Amino acid sequence: MTNALTAAAAGFGTGLSLIVAIGAQNAFVLRQGIRRDAVLAVVGICALSDAVLIALGVAGVGAVVTAWPGALTAVGWVGGVFLLCYGALAARRVFRPGGALRADGDAAGSRRRAVLTCLAMTWLNPHVYLDTVFLLGSVAADRGPLRWNFGLGAALASLCWFAALGFGARFLGRFLSRPAAWRVLDGLVAATMVALGVALIAGS
Repeated sequence: MTNALTAAAAGFGTGLSLIVAIGAQNAFVLRQGIRRDAVLAVVGICALSDAVLIALGVAGVGAVVTAWPGALTAVGWVGGVFLLCYGALAARRVFRPGGALRADGDAAGSRRRAVLTCLAMTWLNPHVYLDTVFLLGSVAADRGPLRWNFGLGAALASLCWFAALGFGARFLGRFLSRPAAWRVLDGLVAATMVALGVALIAGS
């Protein structure tokens, strides 16, 4: 039970580290939340889409490792190097911040338009596949039988983040509009990614 909770907590932390980054999807969810426009639909689409992609990653990478045990070493090294690079980029943003999460822009206009825009930002973004299917899948594979606990934790992190961003937009909008807030978040992301990257490579 303790190992399962530990794996889920690790998944939660890893998933959260990947999600909390300045991007179009987060800005869109924040904007919808501030305007109270189709918030439940947008949050649901983002969280459910992430859950599906995370499940595909955990199942897909896990299946490869089961069929070819040597793949775990390769996946561990590739995933670990990517995590280190991701952490380095986050650390770079701490010292050279690029801005803040902005919620300005055109209103969604209708529930249908908001839903279609959210789907496009989620499923037509190549970066989301790299984060969820490959990266989270590779880190989860290192957990062996507990990889689904890890995946569940990552999916829960996505749900918590998007729910907080959408429904807590009135408060978070002011907080996330400050570049200093993102420097703190990027610092936490950098530390988490580097630690995970080193652990993944060391365990390969």
